[in-house]
Amino acid sequence: MSNEIVSQFLAWAENDRNRSPHTLARYRAVLAQIPDPLNATVNDIETWWESRYPMSAGTRANELACLRSFYKWATRFDHRADDPTRRLDPPKVDNAFPRPIGRSDLKRALDACDERGTPELRRAIALGAYGGLRVSEAASLDWEHIDLDRRFLRIRGKGRKERLAGLSPVLLDELLPELRSGNVVTAGGRVYTADALQRRVNRHLTALGIDATFHKLRARYVTQGI
Repeated sequence: MSNEIVSQFLAWAENDRNRSPHTLARYRAVLAQIPDPLNATVNDIETWWESRYPMSAGTRANELACLRSFYKWATRFDHRADDPTRRLDPPKVDNAFPRPIGRSDLKRALDACDERGTPELRRAIALGAYGGLRVSEAASLDWEHIDLDRRFLRIRGKGRKERLAGLSPVLLDELLPELRSGNVVTAGGRVYTADALQRRVNRHLTALGIDATFHKLRARYVTQGI
């Protein structure tokens, strides 16, 4: 019964709440940690919570939020009468200052893409560092979402919410030549999944001895623009 109820919750989250594939996968992974989430008692949940103490505060806070989304849905639709997470408090998560990739490392990363003949990685890196896009946003960006006249990108981000981002001359130069439509990173080719693109970019940086990830590319834009 629990598996059936979890499937109903995920279908509701996708269709009624427009949750992203990444969020749905996160819900599924967290609920899988509970042997019988539908019938879990307060003690069951507190035992699980204690097992998560070695994890980071951010991870634990995210997991608790996922569980609470499920139990809020379960009580709303009369699948159970209470929320077994009610005694738990989310851990405090420090707001650490972002640590962006350095200017010289960014230049090396971009230049190496030319040397290795990987223009798709150069475009992906540019979207992170010069556009502030998340890896999932960079992977899915289509030329139809680029307004060259008004110089902005229309981005579908977390929770499938759309936002506008500026298109600087530096970023535009990295993305050209323009297409009528088609994936930006792959120049109209097959679209990367977010995980696959993140692995490729991170491996590229690691191979160059650069201590950075795609997230640090985005941090450069957030803290310094370009």
